Amino acid sequence: MRIESKTLEQIVKYGAVGVLNTFLTLFVIFLCKSVMGVNEYASNALGYTVGFVNSFFFNKKWVFRSKGGYVGEGVKFCIGFLVCYCAQLAVVWAINQSWFGDTEHDILGVFTISGYGVATLLGNVVYTACNFAYNKFVTFTKQTSNN
Repeated sequence: MRIESKTLEQIVKYGAVGVLNTFLTLFVIFLCKSVMGVNEYASNALGYTVGFVNSFFFNKKWVFRSKGGYVGEGVKFCIGFLVCYCAQLAVVWAINQSWFGDTEHDILGVFTISGYGVATLLGNVVYTACNFAYNKFVTFTKQTSNN
């Protein structure tokens, strides 16, 4: 199976946006809670909100170079988040309900991870792949051809 260069470029950019969002989210949480003294739950919500909004704009303008409207794509982006989050949650739940979820696992003799940790990592892979595909084929369908 061959991935066309435009899609490969989008995957790399999507990953970069994900890393940026992670750092931005953590920075906002730290800034709000530790520097400004905001309640930890409000800080968490603010951090994730900033990361979510940042994700929308970077994916729209840089990753997929979409020319669609902000409102319509914003609604689709929110729906995509919920759909992909539910897929991720189903994977985590299914693994935790299996024999695999109740045990700890040695990783190359270097560290041990719980079944829940493995489930969370696999769920994150599912979320990321589903969210990329959803955004590429549903949310940001009005892409410019010069990606």
